Amino acid sequence: MTVCGKLKIGFVGLVVVLLLAACGGTSPEKKTSQKSESSGSCGTVGESSLVTIATGGISGVYYPVGTAIANMVNRNRDRYGFQVVVESTGGSVFNINAVAAGDIQFGIAQADRQYQAVRGIAEWQGRGARKNLRAVFSLHPETLTLIAGDDTGIRDIRDLKGHRVNIGNHGSGQRQNSLDALNAVGLKPSDLDIVEVKAIEALELLKEGAIDAFFYTVGHPSPAIRKATEGPRKVRIVPIGDVGHMFVLYPFYVPSRIDMANYPGAANEEEWVDSFGGKATLVSSSDVPDAVVYAVTREVFENFEDFKAQQSAFSELTKKGMLQGQSAPIHPGAMRYYEETGLLRSE
Repeated sequence: MTVCGKLKIGFVGLVVVLLLAACGGTSPEKKTSQKSESSGSCGTVGESSLVTIATGGISGVYYPVGTAIANMVNRNRDRYGFQVVVESTGGSVFNINAVAAGDIQFGIAQADRQYQAVRGIAEWQGRGARKNLRAVFSLHPETLTLIAGDDTGIRDIRDLKGHRVNIGNHGSGQRQNSLDALNAVGLKPSDLDIVEVKAIEALELLKEGAIDAFFYTVGHPSPAIRKATEGPRKVRIVPIGDVGHMFVLYPFYVPSRIDMANYPGAANEEEWVDSFGGKATLVSSSDVPDAVVYAVTREVFENFEDFKAQQSAFSELTKKGMLQGQSAPIHPGAMRYYEETGLLRSE
């Protein structure tokens, strides 16, 4: 992160702390009272404060999703007493760690990363579980997508052996997804010539012939993947199948299919390509005031159709579906809204 980015995050955290203290945030009794309010000067972060949503790369889906949430809340910032800003970051792992550390208030992260963080496994093995992580709502489904040059002869994930393949940068959710997929079909990283860069960099490397294939966890349709399929090098989306046992080992994964009608420039002849994925989720921490999380949740759900129209990846999004796929406890601020509106009632 740049020095400016660190200063901004530090400033946000300082503002939140100072304003909470002004509202009696240091007293347990007063903190409880504060969390019971949804409006008023001590029911929000503060009149001139900033609340940050950490997203991902600007070219991905997370950044515009975070921007859409911010825009909805900011329309009523005078009512809530805070303004939402969006931060472009390295992805899920960074976002979860920054939220848990109190550097930012919200982050978008893959469901598998949420699951791992609260249990202290994978990236958090030996570093401690993020027990203060809280779920707000789920977003779009994300599919692990394998893109390969058509000239490589790669037609199945098992064909990656011996090829130069990008699995994703450290700190990204797609890197672990890639490793899980390889393991599920009996491949080890050492069986491949591994590259570890961001997906946006991998797009260029594939186009230039510097790599043979790359993994990308993303919601579909994806403008980035469409761009790859329309480039000078003919590419195809490769199936990731026969991984059924993985859904037992990792409950956050579900089967997924990619509609090839979204990518007419690809070399594929089939209508659908099999893979798997999880959901993108919005997370916060137990330290963020209930009123702030309530406000963000309320604005998204009260303007659901407007929110859904922001991204083509939201085409199948439902309000009920936004409460599924969570591994962390639901934040009390979000829970309050769900209870008020009856969204938690079973059909």
